[in-house]
Amino acid sequence: MSAAINSILAVTAISLLSLIGVFALSLTEDALDNFLFVLLSFSAGSILGAALLELLPEAIELVEESFVFVYVAIGYVGFFILERFVYWYHGHIHGHESKSEVDERLAVKDFVYLNLIGDAIHNFLDGIAIGASFLISVPVGISTTVAVVFHELPQEIGDFGVLVYGGFSRGRALMFNFLSALTAILGVIVSNYLLKDLTGFLIAFTAGGFVYIAASELIPEIQKEENFGKSVVQLILFILGIALIWSLGIVFPE
Repeated sequence: MSAAINSILAVTAISLLSLIGVFALSLTEDALDNFLFVLLSFSAGSILGAALLELLPEAIELVEESFVFVYVAIGYVGFFILERFVYWYHGHIHGHESKSEVDERLAVKDFVYLNLIGDAIHNFLDGIAIGASFLISVPVGISTTVAVVFHELPQEIGDFGVLVYGGFSRGRALMFNFLSALTAILGVIVSNYLLKDLTGFLIAFTAGGFVYIAASELIPEIQKEENFGKSVVQLILFILGIALIWSLGIVFPE
C-alpha cells in the first residue's frame, strides 16, 4: 500500500475517535477521572517515546546535521505559539479538573467556535505528522499514529464537552467535532503531495512538537498528583507508553 493510503486510513481511524465524547458522558465522574488518569500518563510516555525513539533518529538521517535540531526547536516553539494563541481558551479535560472547574471554564459560549478552529488546526498538523511519517516507513508511521491516538482520546472527550456545554446539542456537537477531525486528511494530502520534498523538515518539526506536548502539557499534569501510590502508577504507565513505542520498532522493523 502507498504511504498516502496508509496515512489516510490512519487519520480516518483517528477521526472516528471524535465520536468517543458521547460515550464519555455516560460515565460517572469517578469512572471518567480514572479513565483519564490512566490515559494521561500513558499518552505522555507514548508521545515522548515517538519523538525521541522514532522521529528524531529519522530526522537525523534525513536532515543535514547542522539544521536538524534547529528544525526540532522550530517545531517546539511552533507548538508553543499554537497553544498560547489558538488554544488560549481551548478546553483540555484531564483527570485533575473537578466538574465545577470545567463548568466554570466552559460557561463562555463564544469560544466554542474558537475551540473548533483550534481543534481543526491541531488535527491538520496531526495529519501532516502522520503523512510525513508514513513517507519514511510503515513502522515510523505506526508509531506516530499510536502516539497521536493516545493524545487525541482525552482531547476529543474535552472537545465534545466544550461544544455541549457551550450550547450545541449532542448530535450537532458530534457532527462538528467529527468534521473538525477530518482536517487531518487535508494534512495528509499536504504532506504527501505538496510538501513531500520537505519530509525531513516535517519529521524534525513533528519531533519538536511532540516533545513540547509531552514535556510542557502532559508531564506537568502528571506532576500535580500528590498521592504517592497514584504517582507510582503514573510512573509505571509513563514508562509503559515509552516501552510501547520502542516495542513497535521491534515488531515492525524497517
